Amino acid sequence: MLLQAGLVGCGNITDTHARAAREAGLGIAAFFGRDPQKAEAFAGRYGGRAFARYEDFLAHRPMDLVVIGSPSGVHAEQGIAACERGLHVLVEKPIDVTTGRGEALVAAAEKAGVRLAVLFQDRLKPDLVRLRDFVRGGGLGRVLLASARVKWHRPPEYYSASRWRGTKALDGGAALVNQGIHTVDLLLWLLGPVVRVRGLTATLLHAIEGEDVAVALLRFASGAVGTLEATTVAFPGYPRRVEISGTGGTVVVEGDRVVAADLRTPAPRLVSAGDEGVASAATAVVSDATPHRRLIE
Repeated sequence: MLLQAGLVGCGNITDTHARAAREAGLGIAAFFGRDPQKAEAFAGRYGGRAFARYEDFLAHRPMDLVVIGSPSGVHAEQGIAACERGLHVLVEKPIDVTTGRGEALVAAAEKAGVRLAVLFQDRLKPDLVRLRDFVRGGGLGRVLLASARVKWHRPPEYYSASRWRGTKALDGGAALVNQGIHTVDLLLWLLGPVVRVRGLTATLLHAIEGEDVAVALLRFASGAVGTLEATTVAFPGYPRRVEISGTGGTVVVEGDRVVAADLRTPAPRLVSAGDEGVASAATAVVSDATPHRRLIE
């Protein structure tokens, strides 16, 4: 029998979640959205029932898991309620906008004995998986320096047309926790924990509460140092770029692909050609649901 998924949010990312769930072979049981018309539209497109009350949505059966794509500041609240109903939880990044609420969701999942995961799809992209194996296997030798740049662009209406984007309560800020967070996770996944951070944020262009520019200096537990930039003011938007240098050479990621590897001992199949993932630099629409499908699987 197919596992049945309920989808929460009914915004832009929920369409990606629905496509990914369908491609992964899940049944789509229900949608919940605060706007009933949007929930009905999703149900008409993908099947399942539409709900305007979260309690009614959680009570719907059969349903085995929920995929949460609502504003970031309600992720933990909605996830905890799902855990208490015995439902597994996949939550869009970030887990929430405070560590306390994120930890409460983790504790609720452990107490209920259900599975919980955050949708950091970079961890299942083939180039990045190969790169992690290479770095963790010592291919770069001792890692010395990393630089990460997320110089993206969002037009004013990206924020003005939304009730939650750019707010501290529901977005947790803006450019760093929303756009830059995948690259933060990628650095941690590739290079291990950070033990010291010095940061600076500013709101230079957009009329929002949160930051549209963030920069940070990082020291990793390994001893490596790094820099991170995240912004939504860099017109027209450029691919995410990560450069990592070690005693064995340097590798460069653009978008989702390794585009250069200047190594003392060349590694086969590390560099790949093709699309460099520029779409997300200028739009919030996720056209390819494959990485999300892999996470669901």
